[in-house]
Amino acid sequence: MTITDNLARIKKGLPPGVELVAVSKTKPVEDILRAYNSGHLTFGENKVQEMVSKWEQLPKDIQWHMIGHLQRNKVKYLAEFVSLIHGVDSLKLLREIDKQAKKHNRVIKCLLQVHIAEEDTKFGFDPDELNELVESKELPQLPNAQIVGLMGMATFTEDQLQIRREFKALKNLFDAVNAQLPEISILSMGMSGDYEIAIEEGSTMVRIGSSIFGSRNYS
Repeated sequence: MTITDNLARIKKGLPPGVELVAVSKTKPVEDILRAYNSGHLTFGENKVQEMVSKWEQLPKDIQWHMIGHLQRNKVKYLAEFVSLIHGVDSLKLLREIDKQAKKHNRVIKCLLQVHIAEEDTKFGFDPDELNELVESKELPQLPNAQIVGLMGMATFTEDQLQIRREFKALKNLFDAVNAQLPEISILSMGMSGDYEIAIEEGSTMVRIGSSIFGSRNYS
């Protein structure tokens, strides 16, 4: 199966209202171009340097999503072009995004990352921290960093009940936050191994890489 075939198959299986982010990390620009030429415009990267390099080489109507952990000192490299930052896991990072976006006269869309996994390796706000931020007076003071939704990653496990439980918890949090911030509309959860469960539990955005581009070589 080619990249184009894989994309078509996955898109056909997605319900209306669920957006696909093709995760192109570690993949060459040629692979991204194949997907782009089939009509797909939204790609996810998790390393700033790699993303900037690809942005410089590829068509400018591509929507670049930063899906990895983002350090504050790296925001300035993305601020000119990034479409959506998935992993906003602190108020300090949000302030930095706002500051760098202002310099380019842009509004950068952001997702607040919530820690839902039972493993400790994931980043993100816990539910209490999330509520504190949403209820704070800080968000209206950051007009160039626009919160448009939440993102979370389930535990890396074969236990589908656990994965479903974690996604369900994030959907409940999303609904609670949405009641306070009606403008949020994106719930980014689900990757190649668990996106079907994520969609059943209310995901509106899935991040799929290896099922499109094939397995990764990290060497």
